[in-house]
Amino acid sequence: MLLASLLWTLVSYLSVFVLVFLFVRGVCYDIARTHIPQGVPQSRIMRFTNFVTRALMLLGVILEKLGICHRYKIWRVIINGIPLKKSSKLTIKDLFFDEIPVRVYWPKTSSAGNRRGVVLIHGGVGLFGSIQAYERVSRYIARKSDSVVVSVEFCLAPEHLFPAPVLDCCTATTHFLKNATKYGVDPNRIVVCGDSSGGTFAAAVSQHLATKKDLPKLRAQILLYPFLQVMDFNLPSYQQNHSVPPLFKKRAIKLGITYLTGKHLNVDGCMRNAHVPPDMWVKYRQWINPDYIPDEFKARGYVPMEPDPFNQEVYEQFKEAGNIMFAPLVAEDDMIRQLPETFLVTCEYDVLRDDGLLYKKRLEDNGVPVTWHHIKDGFHGIMFFIDYGPLETPSARSGFKRLIHFLEGL
Repeated sequence: MLLASLLWTLVSYLSVFVLVFLFVRGVCYDIARTHIPQGVPQSRIMRFTNFVTRALMLLGVILEKLGICHRYKIWRVIINGIPLKKSSKLTIKDLFFDEIPVRVYWPKTSSAGNRRGVVLIHGGVGLFGSIQAYERVSRYIARKSDSVVVSVEFCLAPEHLFPAPVLDCCTATTHFLKNATKYGVDPNRIVVCGDSSGGTFAAAVSQHLATKKDLPKLRAQILLYPFLQVMDFNLPSYQQNHSVPPLFKKRAIKLGITYLTGKHLNVDGCMRNAHVPPDMWVKYRQWINPDYIPDEFKARGYVPMEPDPFNQEVYEQFKEAGNIMFAPLVAEDDMIRQLPETFLVTCEYDVLRDDGLLYKKRLEDNGVPVTWHHIKDGFHGIMFFIDYGPLETPSARSGFKRLIHFLEGL
């Protein structure tokens, strides 16, 4: 009995040691293959976010393997962070917009009439993120722009796969447009806003509502470094920033596939564009083409690449490449022409930079006014850290200053 107890204790300690070793080894390996660009003055913040992101991902995988919880559960809990104290400048309420949970922020200052409204859609690839995680962003926009902000708590994958999360955002935004005055908002001054995949959702919501004749038109859309297409993963920015944290090229594709399918699949074929049928290349090359990227963005080692031969099995992973709810960049011109005025942010050290540049061109070619802010030393997710103390960067503050100025002009 004593021997069995000793053996069990030994095995337990050994298991913990192996798990810790694998965890540390995984983090160190990831750091070793990470590229921190010289043009980023806040490299310490980039390193920190990369370390935390990788550590969370590894921890989630380990807990899932042990059968303790799904990997995304731990990500969601930690990303939510510590709840903020009650705001003295805002009235904040949790409500439901047609059964979709939302958090609404009203400035306490007096207003001569109905205010501007902002629908905020958080990032997280539809897998994590929440109104709690984006509390600082929501409060900042509400305070600084004197707007009523509605942060949407849409459902998440893999429990609820595409298109359920983006449809929740459409439902909440539709409710807000229909009932704006009830919340002290001018229905003709409602803006939809999102960062990263939240920007994808915001673009999809704008397109979805653009043809609705029974609703007030959205006044504008704000897209912060959005993910907009899954056709070409070898555009200049995908090549230049493939190992720049926190959104590596491979990580972006893996998370996108998980959002679509709920599965963790091999993405090597997708990384070489083997997922695109020849007829699809012919159709969408008119919009998704490296030739449309200005030369100034090709300086850092871009090499034109031909896609690998089409692979049907790989294609099955990204069959939604032509679905505008998932890839708004491939919407037809007739749809693009109906979109509202746009504020667009891109970051130099972000794999998604060229998605934004191509969407900017499409919007402008179709007569949609675009205010573009390019963060030359920025990386993916940089504006999430507004009001995060030492994690906030001057570039994030500058980006929000431009965003607030845009809102004030509406």
